[in-house]
Amino acid sequence: MRLGTGSITEIYLDGSARLDCPPNLIPTPGQYLLAQASASDAPLPVPLFFYASASKGFCFAPPFPATWTIATQLALRGPLGRGFSIPASARKAALIAFDDTPMRLHGLIDLAFKQAAEVVLVGEADSKGLPEAVEIQPLKALKDAAQWADFIAIDIARENLNRLKEKFENLNQLSAAQEAQVLIRAPMPCGGVAECGVCALQVQSKWQMACKDGPVFIWRDLLK
Repeated sequence: MRLGTGSITEIYLDGSARLDCPPNLIPTPGQYLLAQASASDAPLPVPLFFYASASKGFCFAPPFPATWTIATQLALRGPLGRGFSIPASARKAALIAFDDTPMRLHGLIDLAFKQAAEVVLVGEADSKGLPEAVEIQPLKALKDAAQWADFIAIDIARENLNRLKEKFENLNQLSAAQEAQVLIRAPMPCGGVAECGVCALQVQSKWQMACKDGPVFIWRDLLK
């Protein structure tokens, strides 16, 4: 974990923003930074997730406070948590945005292409800005995409985990034979420092914290 500062240099129509910051603060896909505007009276920092590469920093996915504008200076801490890890053997990657924007999964696309893997993006995705080689499917195609893939990356809010488990139970527990990883979104105000428990969830029948034990978890572990 490192401390540093950054500056918002662009805000885009899709809700993402570009952050100029030191290279050692750039998170990998699935990891996050905690950011707080300088001289802000907001009590809690905001987690920022990698969306895309950019010179002098990276682009982060929405949401972020409406008070943040171009030139806003941010105090940063991170990178924090465990991110995604694509197995070297993976050749068919399904990226599933279960209940929100797929932006937090976009960083996996280039990583998959570097190892000659095909990519299907499942969810309410806009093809604008995506490589032509990425196949886009609606969420109703989750079953077909999951059966096709040998690596599955999912982005989901903690409160929807039971819905996801029900979906995969209907898919004959595909996770037993395939590598599946899940980015679980939950409030993470302390970033693992205070162990406040706000982001707690049960993993392997034990309580773990998304802020430091995740936010990316192995799907098989969530079933135990």
